[in-house]
Amino acid sequence: MAVFAAAGRIASTLVAMVGTRLELAAVEFQEDARRLLGYLAWTLLAVFLAAGAAMLVALFVILLFWDSYRLQAVAAMAVLLAAGAGGIVMSVRSKLNAQTPLFADTLAELRKDVDYVRHTAAAAHAGAIDE
Repeated sequence: MAVFAAAGRIASTLVAMVGTRLELAAVEFQEDARRLLGYLAWTLLAVFLAAGAAMLVALFVILLFWDSYRLQAVAAMAVLLAAGAGGIVMSVRSKLNAQTPLFADTLAELRKDVDYVRHTAAAAHAGAIDE
């Protein structure tokens, strides 16, 4: 009978842990979704403003050198804008790679739970053997 009682306690503990971990996963998902949506909104605004500013700067430089170096001015603006875009892409990529994986806290808690259950099951098994 002691074995069935221990198994029942372990099962109820497992169900409670799974419920808690699912709630944690849902909270993490909501936080990450809101953060990503915020990043997207600010990025779109920045892209719109940067594109407008870049076009005006490029137009200004091209018009400034229209009489003498118009092709060189166009080429220089194209290279400058492409270098800026490349720098931004590399920066965003490094920031995304530096973020913790999705559900990292939930996975860590699940690992702790598995260790706890293994330890509890081993202790219950050792107690059953002693009887």
